[in-house]
Amino acid sequence: MKHEYSETFINSIIRMAWADDISFDKIKRDKGLSEAEVIKIMRGNLKSGSFKLWRKRVAGRSSKHEKRTKLLNQDVI
Repeated sequence: MKHEYSETFINSIIRMAWADDISFDKIKRDKGLSEAEVIKIMRGNLKSGSFKLWRKRVAGRSSKHEKRTKLLNQDVI
């Protein structure tokens, strides 16, 4: 099923995906998109180099995954 998103919606997803303090879980709650759907939007709307830079940046980043962030915070306490 292919979705047609408005330019405004796509831009808001891109801004949220680039932000370090906004997790994929928050994007799912706020916009209804899974991590895989966000990746597809990023791949389809960024230049190749920008997409690769973004993927490298978010790969393994605990702040983009709430479960990982919670586990890290529990270790600190």
